[in-house]
Amino acid sequence: MYLADSRRPTASDAAPADRPGRSPRIAGTVLALGSVSLVTDVSSEMVSAVLPLYVVAALGVSPLGFGLLDGIYNGASAFVRLLGGLLGDRGGRHKSVAAAGYGLSALCKPALLVAGTMPVLGAVLAADRAGKGLRTAPRDALISLSTPAEQRGLAFGVHRAMDTAGALAGPLLAFLILRAAPGGYHAVFTVSACVAALGVLVLVLFVPGRRGPYALPAVLPAGNRLRVTALLRLAGLRRIALCSTLLGLATVSDSFLYLLLQRRLGLSAGWFPLLPLGTAAVYLLLAVPLGAAGDRIGRRRSFLLGHLMLLAAYALVLLRPGGGLPLAAAVLTLHGVFYAATDGLLAAATANTVPAARRGAGLALVGTGQALGRFVCSLAVGALWTRWGDTTALAVMAAALALAVGAAARLLGPAADHPAADRPAAPDSAAQETV
Repeated sequence: MYLADSRRPTASDAAPADRPGRSPRIAGTVLALGSVSLVTDVSSEMVSAVLPLYVVAALGVSPLGFGLLDGIYNGASAFVRLLGGLLGDRGGRHKSVAAAGYGLSALCKPALLVAGTMPVLGAVLAADRAGKGLRTAPRDALISLSTPAEQRGLAFGVHRAMDTAGALAGPLLAFLILRAAPGGYHAVFTVSACVAALGVLVLVLFVPGRRGPYALPAVLPAGNRLRVTALLRLAGLRRIALCSTLLGLATVSDSFLYLLLQRRLGLSAGWFPLLPLGTAAVYLLLAVPLGAAGDRIGRRRSFLLGHLMLLAAYALVLLRPGGGLPLAAAVLTLHGVFYAATDGLLAAATANTVPAARRGAGLALVGTGQALGRFVCSLAVGALWTRWGDTTALAVMAAALALAVGAAARLLGPAADHPAADRPAAPDSAAQETV
């Protein structure tokens, strides 16, 4: 028996937030998963921080080639997200499926040591991101199923803040390794592999395997199959999935944005891993307050406002090419606000449109659309950069993002401006019968 499974739920666990005059309690499952994500993100962001320079400088790959690899890195997870969600929903196996995903990604870190060519590196990155895709929906389902509906923005904010603490530490650790051993990319990959293994161990020992107090009834009736077409009949889920896909098509990847800033600032390779720290620091500071604010003012509205912050970041890079360090600080701040206002709140808004028995599949459906959109965006940016340069590539994506935000606002409608739009219309048990 896992250590995390030894404690049985009590009445106080089942309704921690319903008592008047008391601050909301964060479920132990959320904190445990946050710890796993923190450790895992140290490992992942160590690689992400050095990967652009490793590919372009060490391997001599062109911007178009990097766009392909970056597309694989951001989009490969899309092809297994639904599988992870569907498998996790069957019998409430969310923890087991998440553990398989974390384990696959951990195995890929040492494989980077021997990935010296484009095909091999592409295969390793695809497998790594497949692991991420497999684990994301079951993990988010566990968070939502252990949290009351009115506090899911806060719960996801806490999880994302812990996740981002790892994203903050990862690039810093990579920077220190490269300072001690210039060009020591393999040393970064080795340390990353060890940290990833620790994350899997934390998951196995400390994340509860039981369903959360807000999961019931979370097991599908006999003979009731998990059909994606049935999920798409849920109007709220369909609108959110379409909006996340449209916005993903115009969301330039972090790696491309950091490469643009490096060119604007003329930073050396050794300082490059510090750029993600700016985004991560802002995200860490704002994930919890913006998650709680989304619970109050409406998660979908916050999601759209976050993309306007990203659009402002694009505009700053385009309009102030010689801005120096103030430009970098402003862009990274806006980038961090974008993530804090969108990442966790998208999951929270999605969770409230799907009955408990299909929670993992519903979250996976939205994540799949977003990941596919970002995959196409990375390919487009790489091609535009190669043909017309980085400024033109970013200008095209800025125009596309402005159009996508307008289209998403119309799709969500006026109801998105009210917090009630994010609340389930009926209890999960009743909603199951409609799918």
